[in-house]
Order: sequence, then structure tokens, then C-alpha cells
Amino acid sequence: MTQLSILKRRTNRAISSRMTLRSIDGAQDKGAENSRLQWPAPERNKDAILEVLVNHIFHTPRQIQKCLEIGAGSGQHAAYFAAKLPDTVWQATDPDPRHVTSIQAWFDLAGLKNTPAPVLLDTRERPWPIRNADAIFCINMIHISPPESFISLFDEATSILSKGGIVYLYGPFSIGGHQVARSNIDFDNKLKAQDPRWGIRDLNEVSTTAKKYGFHLVKTIEMPANNLSVIFKSGR
Repeated sequence: MTQLSILKRRTNRAISSRMTLRSIDGAQDKGAENSRLQWPAPERNKDAILEVLVNHIFHTPRQIQKCLEIGAGSGQHAAYFAAKLPDTVWQATDPDPRHVTSIQAWFDLAGLKNTPAPVLLDTRERPWPIRNADAIFCINMIHISPPESFISLFDEATSILSKGGIVYLYGPFSIGGHQVARSNIDFDNKLKAQDPRWGIRDLNEVSTTAKKYGFHLVKTIEMPANNLSVIFKSGR
């Protein structure tokens, strides 16, 4: 098991308010029910994120685009976005084998045709098994992993995305060293108590890292619950 996988498991247990795992009622069969994870956060934010994807990223209907999701977790987002964006090929990945199984179970339940089999992927283990994409998505991951995870994300993205390719990040951010809400301060303290390498990332720091690898910040969008959607574009 990778270190990032261990970190994610700890967070799932410790921060149940954001990522409480529970069984799903109404599964098509017992095996699928047991393997399909459901977390509250994706259900709360999926429509708000979809609106950003439609309005700010996907501008060419009927032109197939390959979307690589990093840290897809339970697979709820991947299944929902793939169903709502049929002109995409949605390639989900995660470093935890249990999550990869859950992602596939969500795909199977939805009967999706634009979702290749999910892949085990830790951003720090390179080269990545996926070698090309039009956009990279990472939702609620960089604050529950070491800084190397988002640094390697941008580094690897330089060889995967073509010029104009998109890196989309979603989650809580501080700005210039200041948290945007008291709840984010409390959440940041909880994360660091679990692992000092975790924590809400500063948008300025993330943007500086992105620029080092040829990506520039093109859009920051305020989201519900003091989160941000952050869109970077490759200039290479």
C-alpha cells in the first residue's frame, strides 16, 4: 500500500464530517453494494462543480475530450460527470485499490460507455500509467496529502497535456497566508494534527509551483462551503 493510500484512510476516519463512508441502499446486487462507497461531500458539491466544468472548461460540444481525474476516491464524481458530459472520456484514477474497486462499481451501476477502467495512480510514482489527456481534475486531494503530491501533479502534467491543457483543482485554499473562513482554520488544524505534512494549501504557493512547470492561473471561482475552483492552463 502506498503512503498516500495510508494518508487517505486516516483522513476518512478522522474527518468524518467531510468523508463519512457508508453502505448504499438499493444496489443491483450484493457484491456491488459492498464495493461501492458513498461519501457525503461529493453528493453536496457535484452540481456546483459540474456548472464550473460546463461554463469554464468544456467549450467544444461533440468534440471528444479526455479527462484524467486524480484521486477520484469513491467514484461518485467520476460517474456523475461522465454521465453529464457524454462528449468526454473520463479516466478515473486513485492510489487506493479499494477506491478503484468502488469507482468501477459506480461505472457498472450507471452503465457508462465513456469510462475506461479506473487505474491505480499515485502522483508521486512516475511516470504515470496514463500518458495523454486534455484536462486533469483533482478534487479535495491536495490538502490531505504531502506537498510532493501536488508538485508532482504539475510536473507530470507537463508531459501529459498539450499546450492549452487544463489542470482543475477544487478544495479549500488559503490566500496569501490567510484562511478565508474560521471553519477552514479549524479544518486546517485537524489536518495537521493527523499529519504535519497535510494542510490547506496556499493558493499563491500552488500558483507559483504551477508557473514553474508552465501553467498559469486563468480562473478562480468561489464555491459553496468556503471552497474554490481553481483553473490552470498550460502555456507550453
